Amino acid sequence: MLSFSVMDDLKEASKVLNDFISKEDTEEKIEKAISLMADSIKNGGKIISAGNGGSMCDAQHFAEELSGRYRDDRPAYPAIAICDPSHLTCVGNDYGFDYVFSRFLEALGFKGDVFLGISTSGNSRNIIECCRVCKEKGLKSVVLLGKDGGKLKDVCDLPIIVPHFGYADRIQEVHTMIIHIMIRGIEELMAKNK
Repeated sequence: MLSFSVMDDLKEASKVLNDFISKEDTEEKIEKAISLMADSIKNGGKIISAGNGGSMCDAQHFAEELSGRYRDDRPAYPAIAICDPSHLTCVGNDYGFDYVFSRFLEALGFKGDVFLGISTSGNSRNIIECCRVCKEKGLKSVVLLGKDGGKLKDVCDLPIIVPHFGYADRIQEVHTMIIHIMIRGIEELMAKNK
């Protein structure tokens, strides 16, 4: 027998989603993120995504759906996740883990690009460093956050916060939904641009 109730877990997940939906700025912020990203692509830019652990998987999922395919056939869109093991271990070894993502942005991020960061705690130092580089280089930063948004809510251009203070998995579940909505929105706006 399990030590927890499956139904209680599903109800908790539903509550976290409903709390996010109930925030007055949820729709506005997601739509703004979609517009920023689509505008970047239309103008020859790209989207660079990053996160730690499960959030890295979400960053990869976001990028592959844009460069590959989501629901319908359409042109490939320029998106890349910072997840190259040789880059991460090189920078981690030489500069420290706080800089594994920002060094990539220094090399391959340009004005007009958009950075998508993901941090359930809102305090991931390596994502904070990315936001610093974004300001220096003229990239826009959209960051998916949890809890109260942590330090990142004040250093990124567009914080999207899932207000949950429990385990990170519940926050990640909503982040996945946001990612899917953003991809769908980007596809729609890009199709209108033809």
